[in-house]
Amino acid sequence: MQAGRGLILIVFALLTLGVVMVNSAGLTVNAEQSLDLSQVLLGRPTILALIALIMMLVASQLNIEWLYKSKGLASPIPWMILGSLLLLAAVHVPGIGREVNGARRWITLGPIGFQPSEIAKWTMIIVIAWYAARRAESLGKFFRGFLPPMIFVGIVCVVIAMEDLGTAALIGMVAVVMLIAAGSKLWHVAVLAPPAIAGLVATIMANPYRLDRLRAFVDPYQDPQGIGYHMIQSMAAVAGGGLAGRGLGNGVQKFGYLPEDTTDFIFAVICEELGLIGGLVVVSLYAGLLLCGLSIIRQTLNPFARLVGLGVMATIGLQALINMAVVTGTAPTKGIALPLISSGGTGWVLTAFCIGLLISIDRTNHKTSPQPLENLQTVPNPT
Repeated sequence: MQAGRGLILIVFALLTLGVVMVNSAGLTVNAEQSLDLSQVLLGRPTILALIALIMMLVASQLNIEWLYKSKGLASPIPWMILGSLLLLAAVHVPGIGREVNGARRWITLGPIGFQPSEIAKWTMIIVIAWYAARRAESLGKFFRGFLPPMIFVGIVCVVIAMEDLGTAALIGMVAVVMLIAAGSKLWHVAVLAPPAIAGLVATIMANPYRLDRLRAFVDPYQDPQGIGYHMIQSMAAVAGGGLAGRGLGNGVQKFGYLPEDTTDFIFAVICEELGLIGGLVVVSLYAGLLLCGLSIIRQTLNPFARLVGLGVMATIGLQALINMAVVTGTAPTKGIALPLISSGGTGWVLTAFCIGLLISIDRTNHKTSPQPLENLQTVPNPT
């Protein structure tokens, strides 16, 4: 089986699991709010999953080279940068930005709501890949190659970190991975590490709730009904599932005990209802997704396409790893969703669309039948 077809099957499996578990996690003890099959099939999660699948198929038919070869005003790159920055600023505009759980991360335009940070997260992959492919010869130099894109990434991360530190950190990590893969040096990262760490510490210190999350991570039982409540309930859900789980729909923690059960902490509901076996199935699906993606990347000759693929896989892999670490209590609480499973229209649609770009790359690979290369640095920069 081609890796691209494997991606389609895995994305379908993850979205299906997401629809089922979002509906299960959304159950309440209210007897008047029953859930039947028609509500599941016609519900919001199902519609969003279908839209995500359609967007993946649309992206799989696109020619990714157009993003790289277009120049001037015809190039989408400057418009993507400008649009992302404007949307990030718009969340603070009254009447447009919407506050959810004390953070202004959403934009609402009539019936449509979305997260600009999600758009910026995926846009940065395209922008970094475009820059690195065009400046391949200078990426080994700190001031001429590595520093300019990291300054831009830093600005974007600072804007996002005001409301969403987890996504900002994820964007920064993916950008570093992509630039190192494209030819930058590890010592370049080491030079910028101290100011980056200082900025991270300052951001945490400036927000009391972030300090509370660190205290809860160190010892959640110090304040079990306060700052440690969220982590304790999550770990209780994970432990309560045992090997085979309580059964689909039979979870207990979702009934008013576990906050954010349909979004950031849906993996806890999966572990409680489907047990360790269900959790391992989820991990296996992500592992399969990454293996298919890496297989496509290894067969790709074009440096821009390879970097885009690497950025997409790094984002999904790191995001899933961070989410599961938070849910199991091995990392401080962060607002990081589980890709293609946690409830969220913006995340599902954009993640599926970017995976569709990888499928497009795989289709191009099989047309040209390239020989796999060992690393990005051996690929010549196209003219």
